[in-house]
Amino acid sequence: MNDTNASQDKAGQDTPSPRYDFRGAEPRWQRAWEERGCFAVPDVPPDGARKYYVLEMFPYPSGKIHMGHVRNYTLGDVVARYKRARGHLVMHPMGWDAFGLPAENAARERGTHPAKWTYANIANMRDELKRMGLSLEWAREFATCDPEYYGQQQKLFLDFWKAGLVERKESWVNWDPVDHTVLANEQVIDGRGWRSGALVEKKKLSQWFLGITKFAPDLLEALNTLDRWPERVKTMQANWIGRSEGARLKFALAQPADGIADVEVFTTRPDTLFGMSFLAVAAEHSLAAAAAAHNPAAAEFVAECRRMGTSEAAIEQAEKKGFDTGLRVKHPFTGQEYPVWIANFVLMEYGTGAIFGCPAHDQRDLDFARKYGLSVTPVVLPKGADAATFAVGDDAFTEDGTAFNSGFLDGLEVAAAKRRAIAELERLGAGAGVVNWRLRDWGVSRQRYWGCPIPVIHCDACGAVPVAEADLPVRLPEDVDFSRPGNPLDHHPTWKHVNCPSCGKPARRETDTCDTFVDSSWYFARFCSPRAEVPVTKAAVDAWLPVDQYIGGIEHAILHLLYSRFFSRAMKATGHLGVEEPFAGLFTQGMVQHESYKGADGRWLYPEEVEFSAAPDGSEAAVVKGTSEPVTIGRVEAMSKSKRNTVDPGAIIAKYGADTARWFILSDNPPDRDMEWTESGVAGAYRFTQRVFRMVENALPSLPPAGTAPEAEGKTLRRATHRCIAAVTEALETFAFNVAVARLYEFANAIEAAKDAPGGAKREALEMLARLSAPMMPHLAEEAWSMLRPGDASLVAQLPWPEADPALLVAESVTLAVQVLGKLRATIEVPVGASEDAIFAAAEAEENVQRALGGKPIRKRIHVPGRIVNLVV
Repeated sequence: MNDTNASQDKAGQDTPSPRYDFRGAEPRWQRAWEERGCFAVPDVPPDGARKYYVLEMFPYPSGKIHMGHVRNYTLGDVVARYKRARGHLVMHPMGWDAFGLPAENAARERGTHPAKWTYANIANMRDELKRMGLSLEWAREFATCDPEYYGQQQKLFLDFWKAGLVERKESWVNWDPVDHTVLANEQVIDGRGWRSGALVEKKKLSQWFLGITKFAPDLLEALNTLDRWPERVKTMQANWIGRSEGARLKFALAQPADGIADVEVFTTRPDTLFGMSFLAVAAEHSLAAAAAAHNPAAAEFVAECRRMGTSEAAIEQAEKKGFDTGLRVKHPFTGQEYPVWIANFVLMEYGTGAIFGCPAHDQRDLDFARKYGLSVTPVVLPKGADAATFAVGDDAFTEDGTAFNSGFLDGLEVAAAKRRAIAELERLGAGAGVVNWRLRDWGVSRQRYWGCPIPVIHCDACGAVPVAEADLPVRLPEDVDFSRPGNPLDHHPTWKHVNCPSCGKPARRETDTCDTFVDSSWYFARFCSPRAEVPVTKAAVDAWLPVDQYIGGIEHAILHLLYSRFFSRAMKATGHLGVEEPFAGLFTQGMVQHESYKGADGRWLYPEEVEFSAAPDGSEAAVVKGTSEPVTIGRVEAMSKSKRNTVDPGAIIAKYGADTARWFILSDNPPDRDMEWTESGVAGAYRFTQRVFRMVENALPSLPPAGTAPEAEGKTLRRATHRCIAAVTEALETFAFNVAVARLYEFANAIEAAKDAPGGAKREALEMLARLSAPMMPHLAEEAWSMLRPGDASLVAQLPWPEADPALLVAESVTLAVQVLGKLRATIEVPVGASEDAIFAAAEAEENVQRALGGKPIRKRIHVPGRIVNLVV
């Protein structure tokens, strides 16, 4: 079985000559699982079954798996295998988030079709994932670019439309004038398109929106029910939904502008109205348009604003700029007039697209006021401050305090001043108290080819008309031209030209496709009945949902998870399923990290391009492999293609085996924290797989037949066995997979130390080592089990989880710390239930204790049961 030469880890240490042929064993056991149908489950669980749905966020088919995939899917597989052994009917599917711009870019750059590129990548990644030995039900596999999937998505879209959850309206977007497409905020870099480099424009387009805001209160409130979600994720979602209480009020213009008589503002701080210094509107606001229509300088400033990104991050980082329109508004309480500015930090998408500036109590407003010489009037007095002398310097005062300089609000605490200001606005008919939401409806239109076609036909006579259900799916045309910029569907010669389903007149298809977040917002439901001729089979989704354990990266905490929660509610509202929350449990794993390396010329190097040695001072030195060129070893950081600090999982599996990769990725850190991938660490994991194999192989000649009862005289080893069962069980129940790995290392040491243990106890220990390690190292577990049980056709993957014998968990002795005058001098092992006289006698008999006593009489003896003995002289 010696099929490879000894490996060498990063430190140059040879690994032991291997005896476990993982190259032969791993494919063999994968075939056995598949042939036995170990992981198949019905669409509708039978009565009485305890269902458990495990799902990892499905991957984008880029062509190769990376270490993030290895960690994510290993974590999910441990859960799936463990829950299956605990008697659950486990569904553990896999699919592909396959639409998106990368495939379209590949088509343009490589002269291939997105479908061909995508399906080739899926085939490669499927093979790589199968080599990991994941307990996946591949029969449920689908890709979101399959017409069978996106056709059902089109059906959902039309059902949402009938239910009033879809709307077509105009909105401002980032427009790339070269690529002729809408860009997400994240695709605007320094005001330019991420791919074309063209200056991005703000453009108003008719877009399709999903009505997520209709569920905003419920989406927020229901976060309180998600007790198996990380608090961090729930907080991020709550902030994104952004419920805020405040007031909507109108500022009357001193002189109407192009028919506009007033400006509406939402504010959470009506208590600071007396500190007003200016009113600012977004560049897209109707008042800005009115100013730009009569003032070329205003028009130029508006154009400049439209070249900025629209993300909050871009706005915060940009220099705050404004343009005084010359217009004035009247204060609702005092009638005093204030200037109206167009400001680049006011977003049309939030609130009303207009704010009143109170510089003393908002840092952004303060920076703006200082820049343009506007007044700064403090109206909230800090506790203990003197109203006569308090002033605001470079930092706005944003804490609670007492209203002053505020007329009828003077003397009120902030909360009371808010209520009083709102009451006065309502009395004057100038405003009202309202609840505002930061969340906006979800714009799903994308000007791209490689996405789900929106199933709508535009008719000059009938307007927007849904495609007839019998005509679904609306398939993407295959004969598309990527040589021209923009959306190929727009300039396809025939695809978009159809007759109106209502009146029969010539009409045109919607050429926008869906945001790919739509595809991933309901795939978990489709997995329950993936071949159904409807979006979901209700009996199946109601039986399997919610997902019991969902696993994925924290980067999806807001959009994907929030959109999925919306989709479940929308699907419930349209009769497709009966649950509102799609994921009962959520786990967000940490990143996989690695050192980064730079050559002498500053270029980034892959780890396999670097050789290591010990420098004369004992530190680690590195050179470019095969040369003497020095390499700078950088910090440990998340693996990324840009810094080339990535490790190819395929190469690791080929060199060490899938179980080694799985074992190491589970062993380093708690799974919710970042972990460092090291060559020495994975080599150590490999040595452990070989060690376990040798332990079993070497013990076989001395073991009694399978089924032999463990002997009473093997009690010490049996205690170690059953304590390990209990400890690993507890660790797996609590996602402490690294702890489970540590307990199994300890258990292996205990087995090797028990050289004189009788054969029955040793057989039990080795069998338990195989079964307990199976969720983490499933192939090695099967190999060890088959060696221990020759002729037994059972698979570990189908065995129940071991149960610890409570009688063997009860300790017979306890270890106590012995202190003299509070300083630790020794530890003693005493029988459970020993008398205090016996405990004190054992403590005082210890040589180190006697030395510390120095012959002095003991004045006081203290015994804390189960913990310490303290002797006072």
